Amino acid sequence: MAYDSFNILKSTAVPLPIENVDTDQIIPARFLKATERVGFGDNLFRDWRYNPDNTPKADFVLNDPTYKGKILIGGKNFGSGSSREHAAWAIYDYGFRCVVSSFFADIFRNNCLNIGVLPVQVSAGFLERIFAVVYADPDTELEVSLPEQTITLLATGEHESFEINSYKKSNMMNGFDDIDYLLNIKSDIQAFAKTLPL
Repeated sequence: MAYDSFNILKSTAVPLPIENVDTDQIIPARFLKATERVGFGDNLFRDWRYNPDNTPKADFVLNDPTYKGKILIGGKNFGSGSSREHAAWAIYDYGFRCVVSSFFADIFRNNCLNIGVLPVQVSAGFLERIFAVVYADPDTELEVSLPEQTITLLATGEHESFEINSYKKSNMMNGFDDIDYLLNIKSDIQAFAKTLPL
């Protein structure tokens, strides 16, 4: 498996109610030299998390122990900007397994799906409701069910459905990237190849 399989995630959430978060804010360009998907979490939102002298900025949510969990709640148009895969890598490496927003940039969405981060797009109204509940009680949990394609505020039972490509859904539930998927159907490919004329 390329990453941990994703089925049902129950977790508290980290609220980041900022719109138009671009990939350079998620992982600044100066940290893109590595080619393996490790170590990027240290620099997730680097310029928002740290001062120039590398001391943490107390007012940034990732430095606030009040909020924790495997779900990041972002504002509208999350992941805009350049197509760098490293933005999704940084989110995964930090420990997030799901990002919720009312709109995602397409390339960022696909990069997340390719490496095991589930982008859950909800209505603007439900997003505001999630923010309100999380701010009222940081210990509140959300349940994200990939099989049912639903996200639920467990404290209230409020929920909403989300869309996902069926191929990407299957891959995420199995922890497959595109190469894993092909290896998994290797025997079918070989059988089909034998039916072709020489």
